[in-house]
Amino acid sequence: MSTTVTPGAAHDAGHAHHHPDPAVPVLWGVLAEFETADQMSHATAAATKAGYTHVDAYSPYPVGEAADALNFPKSEMGPIMFIGGLTGACAGFIMQYWANTYGYSLNIAGRPYFSWPSFVPVTFEMMVLTTALSGFFGLMALCGLPRFNHPLFNSARFDRASRDRFFVCIEATDPQFDAAKARELFNGLHPLSVEEVME
Repeated sequence: MSTTVTPGAAHDAGHAHHHPDPAVPVLWGVLAEFETADQMSHATAAATKAGYTHVDAYSPYPVGEAADALNFPKSEMGPIMFIGGLTGACAGFIMQYWANTYGYSLNIAGRPYFSWPSFVPVTFEMMVLTTALSGFFGLMALCGLPRFNHPLFNSARFDRASRDRFFVCIEATDPQFDAAKARELFNGLHPLSVEEVME
């Protein structure tokens, strides 16, 4: 459930993030809602310029300017899928080599046991299969999925992030996090709303 509190209470809630009592509501972050992608990108840049490092942006479609403002590193999916595909291709080739040369060595029409051109189709298909699987499971791992719940789902307004609204969140785990200062930063950027989201 999202909530709005006074700056003083927000500051206390920020310090309560490490409270050992699970019954006490824990502040997860300060969430700002914007009407346009440009406003979201500007807010993201402002948050990172202010020194916040645990910032994220949420939008109905990819926004390159926001990703640049977040200083996203180059995607790791390329190397993951390349290594997966190369592993599958090598495994497929070696499997056929062993089967035809040692495991089930049959002399068919006097052809050599190591007839590598005939290994190409299976090698290619193994490469495609393992590339796809590496991409699927690699993306799941990098995105921290599966995750069936997220604290931002406690915000009643956040469901519009998949439709027509743009959000920026400064998380309470940020070393510089102060709820009152985060609210002040967002309020200066003309958001549609600013709220503190509890876990």
